[in-house]
Amino acid sequence: MKPNIDYTLYLITDREIMSTEKLEIAVEQAILGGCTVVQLREKNCTSLEFFEIATKIKEVTDKYQIPLIINDRIDIALAVDAAGVHIGQSDMPARIARKLIGDNKILGVSASNFEEAVRAYKDDADYLGVGAMFTTDTKPDARFTSMDELIQIRKYIPLPIVVIGGINKTTIPNFKGIDINGFAMASAIISQPDIKAAAQDLNSELMELR
Repeated sequence: MKPNIDYTLYLITDREIMSTEKLEIAVEQAILGGCTVVQLREKNCTSLEFFEIATKIKEVTDKYQIPLIINDRIDIALAVDAAGVHIGQSDMPARIARKLIGDNKILGVSASNFEEAVRAYKDDADYLGVGAMFTTDTKPDARFTSMDELIQIRKYIPLPIVVIGGINKTTIPNFKGIDINGFAMASAIISQPDIKAAAQDLNSELMELR
């Protein structure tokens, strides 16, 4: 059965900027601070390393009953029985990804404009990762999404929307009045000296926004 996900505070991992020695510690601290979903995004490692990392992270997310989403790698997601997978516009087509993961896994799709969002919806995505909304060091080549495009997507696409790209305490207030389901962050959480406190502060900001 497909899990029901609370996308509110969506952690994206990045070992290159984390403030802890081990990723599983960073993830656990983020969860303790209130992160509601974890996406494992690791670009610079072998398939074996990715699998081993995913296995360790899955132990942490399972401990706290937090869904684990694997970025790009459908094989890894299936191998560790993650809650789902997230794919970008340059990855495998969403309709093919859906066939591979089946109906009981979560499928997230990145969309930077309305056309991509419509296609993802038609291809049976469960949620959209919309952005990049602002400049982000973790993905400097990302295409930007305007607020007008975001509002258009929200108006016509009946899927949960997670905004991504430069999301932090400073930029969160820009989304007031827009029905956003989740806020995806990497550096605003995982690179902070106190990851748990950073997540707690962000959760407070999101509570005020709503």
